[in-house]
Amino acid sequence: MTWRLVMMAGAATLAVAACSKPSQPEAEAGAAAGAPQAASQISAPPQAPPTLPKRRPGLWKQTVIGSGMTQVSRICLDEAAEAKLAIWGAQTGKDICAEQEVRPTAGGWDFNSRCDMGSGGTVVSEGTATGDFNTSYTVQVQSTTSGAAAPQMNGAHKVSIASEWQGPCPAGMAPGDMELPNGMKINMLKLGGK
Repeated sequence: MTWRLVMMAGAATLAVAACSKPSQPEAEAGAAAGAPQAASQISAPPQAPPTLPKRRPGLWKQTVIGSGMTQVSRICLDEAAEAKLAIWGAQTGKDICAEQEVRPTAGGWDFNSRCDMGSGGTVVSEGTATGDFNTSYTVQVQSTTSGAAAPQMNGAHKVSIASEWQGPCPAGMAPGDMELPNGMKINMLKLGGK
């Protein structure tokens, strides 16, 4: 199904829950064991993870280009849905990504992840996101999928996502609803029984 490709593209791009855990510096470990520390061994305290950008509540049009096709969908967001859905299309807070990192840059955000998508295989992704996230933004992603049950999902993929704010959500669209080109609606917050 075409919507599954969009779902995989979104999930492959990133589950940016920003849940990376800073490792304990060796200097702290030595101090805990009672070992003396030299001034050169003392490190600065770990920095807090960056505050990720948030999209403006309302209706967003998303144009996904990849694998030789273009697909346009619309998604309705409010603050609660935005808190659970990553800018890159995947639900946050799920334990599917063993590795994930998001870094602010001068022009936007860089990210990478390694996610276990079950029968969708293991997806290793890296990319960039730029824009103001109130009116429009773009995401460029390169990913490699291996071990997917559907052979056509395996291999290297490039995906481009351009999103534009369209205004308030229309009647009949609840927060988290995504409308696909064929008119079918799925609620991204309810995928996977969550």
